[in-house]
Amino acid sequence: MAIGQPLWTPSRERVEHAQMNQFMRALAARHGFSPQWEPFREWSIARRDLFWEALRELASVEFSAPAESAVSGSTMLNTRWFPGATLNYARHMLRFEDDRDAILFEHENGRTVSLTHRELRAQVARCAAALRRDGVTRGDRVAGLMPNCPEAIIAMLAAASIGAIWSSCSPDFGTRAALDRFGQIAPAVLVVPDGYTYNAKGFSLDERIAEMLRELKSVRAVVVAPYLHGEDAARVELPVVERTDAKIASWGDYIGIDSPAPPLTFDEVPFDHPLFIMYSSGTTGVPKCIVHGHGGTLLQHMKELMLHCDLRAGERIFYFTTCGWMMWNWLVSGIGVGAAVVLYDGNPAYPNASRLWKLAERVKINVFGTSPKFLAACQKSHIQPGVDCDLSSLRAVLSTGSPLSEDLFHWTYDNVRRDLQLSSISGGTDIISCFMLGNPILPVHAGEIQCRGLAMDVRAWDEHGRPVIGQKGELMCCSPFPSQPVGFWNDPDGAKYRKAYFDFYTTGAGELGASRAAPVWRHGDYVEIRENGGVVVYGRSDATLNPGGVRIGTAEIYRLVESVAEVVDSIACAKKTDDDEEIALFVVLRPGLTLSHEIAEKIRAAISSGATKRHLPRYIHQVSAIPYTISGKKVELAVQQQLHGE
Repeated sequence: MAIGQPLWTPSRERVEHAQMNQFMRALAARHGFSPQWEPFREWSIARRDLFWEALRELASVEFSAPAESAVSGSTMLNTRWFPGATLNYARHMLRFEDDRDAILFEHENGRTVSLTHRELRAQVARCAAALRRDGVTRGDRVAGLMPNCPEAIIAMLAAASIGAIWSSCSPDFGTRAALDRFGQIAPAVLVVPDGYTYNAKGFSLDERIAEMLRELKSVRAVVVAPYLHGEDAARVELPVVERTDAKIASWGDYIGIDSPAPPLTFDEVPFDHPLFIMYSSGTTGVPKCIVHGHGGTLLQHMKELMLHCDLRAGERIFYFTTCGWMMWNWLVSGIGVGAAVVLYDGNPAYPNASRLWKLAERVKINVFGTSPKFLAACQKSHIQPGVDCDLSSLRAVLSTGSPLSEDLFHWTYDNVRRDLQLSSISGGTDIISCFMLGNPILPVHAGEIQCRGLAMDVRAWDEHGRPVIGQKGELMCCSPFPSQPVGFWNDPDGAKYRKAYFDFYTTGAGELGASRAAPVWRHGDYVEIRENGGVVVYGRSDATLNPGGVRIGTAEIYRLVESVAEVVDSIACAKKTDDDEEIALFVVLRPGLTLSHEIAEKIRAAISSGATKRHLPRYIHQVSAIPYTISGKKVELAVQQQLHGE
């Protein structure tokens, strides 16, 4: 496909100032490669030992015990990073003991809270001491059913500081969804709010907490944070529960909020010691429990934040997320750069679609993270953030959760800001980071992710297992990287882990067939890597449509359907026939509209003019809502299974 003119090209001054450029030039001078992006990217893969050690130095990640080497092993299943080294993620996050902002929180009702780096460290020290008093030690699990608020970060860092493992869900998870996750990991401590709000409506969690405690026999203490009533801990009403062997305490009482902060100590753990337990979406069964380590998470996040986002100490970074999505963990790591992380909890469009842009103006956000769904809602609300708000501090907008359409690229540059690094990013919970993302020294083209991540050996493979450029294929990563999962919880021989990412290509079980000596990571996305190095994501490969033998990514259809003014949202899947398949499309229309012949034909015309006749749906149906995972991904496979009575 021909590549048009870029929508944005960084100025010479911006390129010269970028940490990516400075790091690249320093390493090029030291190691003898050309100081250009593609030679740098290729070198970072070929010499991953030198790259990750240099990144560690750049980010000032300190080891309390030195590493024997940067990397040992040769395959994706036997590689170890920095063997012998010890460190602690929380120690790096809390290394700034000053009065610059570390956390800026805003609730949808307008309540705000701020913590400096010094205040955050003191709060973590109190919480860590309380956890130690309750016998929490290295390897124990601390679970949070928490809103996106400062207490969630404090509890996570406190758990990490003592070598315990943090795992979190958002309070809008149903009881069963939360138990499907926490029930697998047997947490020792459960941190919850006294309720949560959405659209200015309050929701109690008393019954949910009581039910969770009935099943989570491992929980020794429940800590209730003051959320509905603000910071007034005295107003927290503790839930009534049946168990008498579990401590129930308010946040203020538990951590001794008014007492002097004790000294903060850190349990120095091996590089791959578990830090987080994350969860797959659970669309095809009980969610997988994905374990990520201290060192891999830290180095990967520092690389992405400092180099790909050009984030610096003293700046402000925001991502609209909940504690049930890996972008929360990614955002929080901004504290380790010395930046302030901006938290928002509630409806992002309350009371109107300008809410988050007003937040960006008010606290002078530099890096603003959101989703295509949010940008599309702003577009259809006909707001102009760049006109209505002072966004002069904003230099980067990040978008993930689903592919960002060309139309929304143009809308963002036309309505938010012209001088903007607009970065569509893509990765996942599986790697707690990105395979493809932005780059402050490269241009932005409509519909494209700017580049593949440094030291990430990302390729597109065709149906024969051959790497292709300019063609659609399976997203593969062919070399080890530090943020590969440590493993899955309760998977002692690693069989579930291997099956999830590697067996498809090493056992001949999949359509790419042939066995391979070295395992490679199959991510499950359908992508195209273009000649200029940009990447286009066409959707999940397990949801790829195949009418008449032509492979079509669902994102190709969504970007066209959702450009139709009457359409709010859509989902497409395959309906099997005797010897082929047909495309079924389901649409959510603007309030008050009913799917008519005219609207259906308008949708078909948008698809045929923007793609091919092969993309046209055989069926179009109106529905009231589209199913999404917690991380904002459309669940095509579940709809397809419903269609076939599975």
